[in-house]
Amino acid sequence: MSSNLGDKIKLRVLYEDPDIVVVTAPNEDELKQILMDLLKEQPMNLKELHGILSGLASEDKIRRALTRLMEQDMVVLEPDGRYKAVGT
Repeated sequence: MSSNLGDKIKLRVLYEDPDIVVVTAPNEDELKQILMDLLKEQPMNLKELHGILSGLASEDKIRRALTRLMEQDMVVLEPDGRYKAVGT
């Protein structure tokens, strides 16, 4: 997880020292909020989202969260394959 991303994603820290930070994996609601925060900044495809969140969530977990967000009309899938937060 990159340092600028760490400023945006708020997870419970289990352990931290100068070399490493260990956090809990996000639950479904936390993952949906993380995805919304990322997609409000810019539309992204699944590969881009997984690249950012690869240490926190599997591609399948990300896909399921995106599907639920689309069912709730919070995210749309654009024709080019990128996900976009509604209202951005």
